[in-house]
Amino acid sequence: MSTDAATAAPATAGTDVKIRLKNLTKTFETKRGPFLALDNLTLDIPTGCFFMIVGPSGCGKTTLLRILAGLETHTSGTVEISKPAGGRPSNSMIFQGDSLFPWMTVWENAAYGLNMRHKPKTEIKDRVGFFLGRTGMTRFADHYPHQLSGGMRQRVSICRAFANDPDILLMDEPFSALDEQNKVLLQEELLKIWEETRKTVLFITHSVDEAVTLGDRIMVMSAHPGRDKATLDVPFERPREVLELRARPEYGEFVYKIWSYLREEVHRARAQDEGSSS
Repeated sequence: MSTDAATAAPATAGTDVKIRLKNLTKTFETKRGPFLALDNLTLDIPTGCFFMIVGPSGCGKTTLLRILAGLETHTSGTVEISKPAGGRPSNSMIFQGDSLFPWMTVWENAAYGLNMRHKPKTEIKDRVGFFLGRTGMTRFADHYPHQLSGGMRQRVSICRAFANDPDILLMDEPFSALDEQNKVLLQEELLKIWEETRKTVLFITHSVDEAVTLGDRIMVMSAHPGRDKATLDVPFERPREVLELRARPEYGEFVYKIWSYLREEVHRARAQDEGSSS
């Protein structure tokens, strides 16, 4: 899915910040009264950063992505997204569920964003052909989504997102429904494509392993209301091979460090759920 980004505002001069959040707050009105989803979130995300977000269920991770995608409006604070030369910032969003159009072929789904932007046919052919090749989907170009496995459909979603050449790629647990083998393969493919494009990526996951494997930087969010409990730089060099990285002892140590921040929030979120249901 492609949308215009939330707010087009230049980043502070002299910095290489793609997304800047200042005191961001989001409150929903419910039958029980106001519900504070995000509270005073302040964050800088550099251009080209692979930024991972982990946190317990209900902490506002998806709400944050929807604000950045322009699908939700924040209640207070500011969202600044640096402009590309000569235009407005754009984004592509990949959801955890199946977001392909069932009546379109693989090729048509992958080309959707470019067609909506009225790009030249030659550019569409080149970009879609390139990313179908990079995701191993060229020979399935004429297939429909119902003819593909779950992992293959997510490959098409990745292809569509990168082919659209967004400034920012927003990914909401895109691999959560896949088996472990397909998940590792898609993580490897995503890393290879990202190495070539260096897009700014915000990626939500419940998996600490996935966050450490893919990310440059990881934000651990608190239980509701969502706050930045800790933001850590991932200390592993690139390029990365998924299985080789996970075999290193220092990888396990860093995973444990992230989990030590997250564990308390998971227990707190569970206590909140139990309290609200009693």
